[in-house]
Parts: sequence; C-alpha cells; structure tokens
Amino acid sequence: MATNSPSELPNTPESTFQPYVRPETVIPEFTWGPIAMGALLGIIFGASSLYLVLKVGLTVSASIPVAVLSLTLFRVLSKVFGFRPTTILENNIVQTTGSAGESIAFGVGLTMPTLLLLGFDIDVVRVMTVGVLGGLLGILMMIPLRRAFVVKQHGVLKYPEGTACADVLIAGEKGGSMAKNISIGFGMGMLFHIAQSALKLFKGEAAFKLFGTNAAGKTVGLKGGVVGSDLSAVLLGVGYIIGPRIASIMVAGGVLAYLVIVPLILYIGSDLTTPVPPEKQMLIRDMEPDKVRNAYILYIGAGAVATGGIISMFQALPVILSSVISGFRDLRADRKNPNRGTSLTLRTEHDLPMSVVLFGSIGMVVALAAAPSLGLGFSLTGIAGALMILAFGFLFVTVSSRLTGEIGSSSNPISGMTVATLLLTCLLFLGLDGLGLVTINKEIKLAALTIASVVCIASSNGGTTSQALKTGHLIGATPRNQQLAILIGSLTSAAVIGLTLLLLNTSGTSYTKKDLPNAIIPIETLTVKDKVHTGMYASDTTEYHVLNVGNNEKDALVPPGRYLVDHQGAITYRVDPAINGTMKVEDNDEALENKFVAPKTQLMALIINGVLDQDLPWDLVMIGALIAFTLELAGVPALPFAVGIYLPLSASTPIFIGGMIRWLVDRVRKPSSAESDSSPGVLLSSGFIAGGSIASLLYAFANFSNPLTEFLDISEYLPKQWNESELPGLVAFAFLGITLLIVGLQRSRSTKSEVGTNSN
Repeated sequence: MATNSPSELPNTPESTFQPYVRPETVIPEFTWGPIAMGALLGIIFGASSLYLVLKVGLTVSASIPVAVLSLTLFRVLSKVFGFRPTTILENNIVQTTGSAGESIAFGVGLTMPTLLLLGFDIDVVRVMTVGVLGGLLGILMMIPLRRAFVVKQHGVLKYPEGTACADVLIAGEKGGSMAKNISIGFGMGMLFHIAQSALKLFKGEAAFKLFGTNAAGKTVGLKGGVVGSDLSAVLLGVGYIIGPRIASIMVAGGVLAYLVIVPLILYIGSDLTTPVPPEKQMLIRDMEPDKVRNAYILYIGAGAVATGGIISMFQALPVILSSVISGFRDLRADRKNPNRGTSLTLRTEHDLPMSVVLFGSIGMVVALAAAPSLGLGFSLTGIAGALMILAFGFLFVTVSSRLTGEIGSSSNPISGMTVATLLLTCLLFLGLDGLGLVTINKEIKLAALTIASVVCIASSNGGTTSQALKTGHLIGATPRNQQLAILIGSLTSAAVIGLTLLLLNTSGTSYTKKDLPNAIIPIETLTVKDKVHTGMYASDTTEYHVLNVGNNEKDALVPPGRYLVDHQGAITYRVDPAINGTMKVEDNDEALENKFVAPKTQLMALIINGVLDQDLPWDLVMIGALIAFTLELAGVPALPFAVGIYLPLSASTPIFIGGMIRWLVDRVRKPSSAESDSSPGVLLSSGFIAGGSIASLLYAFANFSNPLTEFLDISEYLPKQWNESELPGLVAFAFLGITLLIVGLQRSRSTKSEVGTNSN
C-alpha cells in the first residue's frame, strides 16, 4: 500500500497515479455488513438532511460524518464481539452507501413539498417513486462520466469533499481518534433539542423588537423591526461548517428584508386605506411583520432566489459546455480502448457496463410514464416529460459532477439547475397548450413538478456519486462495487424518505376554526377523507371530507389551502401544514412548534403557477431579481443573500453566529485546507446537526400521542418567570457556542499524522 494521504499526492497524470491500495491488491470490499451499516446511516443522515433542507433550504455533506462513524462503530464491534476488523475499502463502501441519503433528501426537500401548494397531498408512494427514479438516474448518468472526470482529470478537478473523506479513511486505517468530537456533538445536539422541544425546559427562540409605544400611544423606533434568533444546535452547526463568508451573506439578506424592506413597507402603507396587491383584504397598517413577509417579502425573495440560481447557471455555462463536449469525447475514446471490459482491465477501472446505463435509461422512461402517481402517463405529456427528464438529467448530472469537482458540493447550484429545468418545462407545456395539444390543469402542473423533481434529485445524487468515486479513486476502490453500493443506498434512503416527509409535515400540522370560509362544498366531489391528528382538537375523532385548493386554482369556492368538511358540506377546520404553514399559535393561543419555512418550495410553486397560469406579481418578483443582479455586479454571491431574504431573520441568525465562531477559530488556528473538512470543530458541528435533527424527528413521532407529549412536558413544574423568560434558552445556546469555540480551537492530533498538509 501507498503511504501518502490524498492531500499529499502530487497532481500526477492518470498513467502514473498510484492509489493507497494498489490495483493488484485484493482485500475485502463489497461485503454485506458494511452495506447494511451504510444503508442504516444513509437513512439516518437522510432524515437529518431532510429536516435541515425544510428548515433553511440547505444541507451539508454527510460523507465525512458517515466515514468517521463507520470507522468507530466497526472498531467497537471488533473489540466487543471479536469481529474481523474492516478494511479501508469496506469503510469506503459504508460512506459510499450512506452518502446517498443526504443527496436524495436535498432533492426531495427542495421540490416535493410544492405538492401542498399545488393542491395535492404528500403521497408517500409518489415521493418514494420520484426519489428512487431520481437517485438511479444520477448514478446511471455518472457511470460513463467517471473516467472522464475522476480519472482523466485527476489533479485538475479536486473534489474537495471526496479528497477530505479519503484523508479521513486513511487516517482511520493508520489509527486515529476523530470520532470523539462527532459523538460528543451528537449527544449535545440531541439533548439540547429534547430539552427544548419535548421537555419544554426553555424557549426555542429569542426575539427583540426595535420599536415600542410611548406615553402618547405613538410608535417610536423602527416600526416592524424585529431582531431574533432560533436557539438551534442544528443551525449553529450549519453556520460553522459553511463558514463566515456565506453565513454573513445570508444574514445580510435577512437584515435587508426584515430591518429595511418590512419597516419601509409599513411606513409607506401606514396611511393607505385600501389593500395593496397581491394582498386582497388586509390593510398594510394592520399587518404584523410576519404578515408583511407572507404578503410581499416572499415574492421578492423568490425573485432573488430564482435570479441567483440562473446567474449561477450562466456563470457555469463555459464549464457546462466543456463538460458535455469532453464527456462525449472521452466516451468515444473509451469505446475504442481495446482493453476495456477485458481481463487486462485493472481492478480499479472496473465500472458497471454501459448496457446497464442503456437498459436502465429505457426502463426509467417506461417507469416514469407508467407510474400513475407522477402525472405523466403514456401520452404526449408523459413521453415528452420522460424524454425531458433524460435530456435534462444527463446535462445537469454532467454539470453537477464537474462543478462539484471544481468548487465542492456546498457551492454546487442544484437549485439553479432545478429552476432552469422547471422554467423550460413550464414554457414547453405552455407552448403545447397554445397549440391545443394539452390543457393547463392541476395534472399538467404535477407533471412539471415531477420532471423538475427527478432532475433535481438526479443532479444532487450525481454530484454526491462523483465525490464518492473520487474518494474511491484515491484509496484504490473498485468503481463497480461503489456504483452498486450507492445504488443500494439510494434505494433504501428513497424508500423511507416519503414517510419521513409525511411525518414531519403531519406532526407539525395545526387545525383552526377561526376565520373559516362560509361556502358550502358539494361533498360528492370529495373522495378523500381524513381526521384531526394533532393539536388541541386531536380529541375530535370524526372523519371528514378533505378539500384541497391549490394556489392560483381557478373557480375555487374558497381561498387556497386544505380544509376538513363535514357531511353537510360545511367547512369545520382549516388545516395549516407544518411545511410553509402560516399559523404561529393554536386557537388557545399556545405557541406552535415544528413549522418549516422550506424557502425554495414557494419558489417552485411561484414558477409553476406564474408561467402556466400567467399570473404572478411580477413587480415584486422583479424587485427581488434586480436585488440579486445588483449583488452580482458588486461581486457578492446572490444565491445565499437571496435565501437570507426568503428565510426569517431568526433562522439566519444562528447560522451567522456559527459562521463567526468559525471565523474566530480560523484566525487563531489558521488550519490548512486539507485539515478544514475534518477538523474538531467541523466534526462537532456535524454531530450537532445529526443529533439535533434526529431528536426533532423523534419528537415528531411523539407528537402523534398527546399523553406522551404531555408526560414529557415539564414546563408546568417550573416557575412562571422561568417559562416566560428567554434567558434560560440563551444561556443553553451560549453554552453550545462556547463549547464549539473551545473544541474548534483544539489542534487535532490527526492534523499532521493523519490528514497531512496540502502540497498542491
């Protein structure tokens, strides 16, 4: 075996590069223990990532935490039960299998909650099918691209997360102790969120108004200005991992939206006597800051996010074109290689055969058209949609793989590719409608969302696959085994992702009897039934008819939303979902938790409804677009700023705090680039994210049992002043921050001996 760490390897050409495990060396690799461990960790980190993308619209790479946990768990199993120690290639199979969960969760969380805004339920089978097909498409498209990007451009495309993961695996092979920090972080994150959500030991948010009322009853200060922070271990960890620059840009977007635009709208609208569109009922002077956000800021943020994504695409256009051209050129050259597929092929060059790609692609077209829940079918719409998925899928998997190699997974503009796919798809359907070949309706909107969702998941999983294959290339893995492993990981993660999404939405769903529409609904048109599941009305066991009304749905009797209708056609409840819901308190004024902003979901619905219905508040959208364009002119990345506009400021603030802790650590320690992705602070932050997210998921399960949640709630035993104060939560959050700072400042024992320094 070689003794170099990947970060110490020179930029050697393909013909002279030697991996850590030589091609002629045969050791255990594709075994079922690591496969099972990877699948389990993939499901766990997939659930964690789904929670995160619904909360703030982003995820962090799971490959390094999975690799660290694999090394630790198998080492413990070996010592306790006397099992054979796993090889470095088996641990690589674990991280390859497990990394699929995060990428599929990102694509699903980015797109599938849009179903709620289009008037559909979150159907588990539909979400699972989209996840499976998107994950498989990303892997199939990467099989012919591996040699072009990972092998032939070794030393050119760095694949930073893949290289760092190889460092971690080699460090574990040599002997090291990196798992302690991630385990401590996992425990702290889990305990923090259990204490906050389940035990109700302290509040989950702290907010401070920048305005008040004087003795004369007049408002003084910045009316509408509110500074707040979610007290979240998860978001603190995210901020540390993404670093100070992106964290600062995100919070700057929030400052502009909630400390500049919201107060400005309230100031200008204070004397207006009519509602300002798109709001149709409430006067601006009667609005709270949250209502201003829902009525106006969301459209501005959506325009900024869409423009930021499109700008990212145009910036990557030279890379896109060169990637596609070089990819086809290398594929043609590989077909002329007389040794391909023969016994002369090295172990480290064995890919799955091209027949798998060909027949897999044909099978996907059939599956996409045949699946009744996807809105395609064997029709002009279905065949066109399936072909668009293949075309856009290959294009954007190529782009995603190349960009991931250049700038890493965190900066890969998957949302921009999804926006581009959705825009082009909607424009195509609009053109077909103009020709009289299709009719724009809810099913066409579902088809457009399906196409964008599959391409989004494929692009995300393609980038993840390329990072995993880079790790394998550096340590000497067999590509075919990795491709099979990530196929298994994609299938297992996608199989449960729909249930996880449904659980997160249902557990935080609330029901209200206030301000219900007076319309009588013809119940013979309603085929679905449901009942109250959570909240103060959970004791109502009556089964009601379900009425779903999508945004921009024409001829609807009631405003958009989900309603429970009794047997006489009267609306009994309005159902406020956990994802993109608007209720802050229940009818008994008890604060609601487990709500998800899902910042890019509204964007998808805006594009679909805006293009297909030709009905969009373009003035607000264009304001957001011009904000993004101005930032790019100033040299500031528009996309994270735009996400900051869209998110509540309270969600960006803990991310900013985590970023500032990282800034302080980096100034004091000055870690090398090779060390940064596996440093003590990053591993502790990964633990915060995983532990906090899993605790939130467990509490979501508990929400289905009122006796259990009441048993866990200890707030009634605490003093009233304690429950009303934000100080206990701030102290607990500060403890997390101080711990992260202290751990981050420690110089890992693995810094030199395990990871090595970057000599490139």
